[in-house]
Amino acid sequence: MKTPKALEMNDESELMEVLERGEMEIERPSRQVLADLKQASENTFKKDQRINVRLSSHDLLGIQKNALQKGIPYQTLISGLIHQYVEGDLLEKH
Repeated sequence: MKTPKALEMNDESELMEVLERGEMEIERPSRQVLADLKQASENTFKKDQRINVRLSSHDLLGIQKNALQKGIPYQTLISGLIHQYVEGDLLEKH
């Protein structure tokens, strides 16, 4: 893939313009990359345990509101946040 030196992608329209001008090429992923991504997605989304958690009404309403804005079920949002925390992708504020 080739990219211009100081290219900053701010939105999809800018990305499309760069592609149309031929300043960037899209590579097809290899079979191995596709297999790795498939395995990672299966591992990420496999739900084999159930838990019960008590939350304050305020927190539950906030989670439901955020999930609605993202267009996903609130339980999916909670599960995703837990997964991000476990993987170290969520940083704690100090």
